[in-house]
Amino acid sequence: MEKVAFILKTTAHPTRIAIVQLLSNHESLSVTDISEKLSVEQSLLSHHLTGMKLKGILSSHRDGKNIFYALKMREVVDVIQCLAGCTFL
Repeated sequence: MEKVAFILKTTAHPTRIAIVQLLSNHESLSVTDISEKLSVEQSLLSHHLTGMKLKGILSSHRDGKNIFYALKMREVVDVIQCLAGCTFL
């Protein structure tokens, strides 16, 4: 239950949930790619990505000027999918 509470607290924002869903379908994506696909400004997106990386949800690597993010904690997808399947939402 501690891990589920941690996941819920860390992803409790529509943009963060959208990031997780997007990254669950890709090995990794650059900040620019994520920004374009979610129609979110890079500055706001970077704030969310950095926070999720610091909490261990995401990993990142730099390639030249680009930073690429990937899901590090795959269990996050299961928690979000489980909640999405609830009939009361």
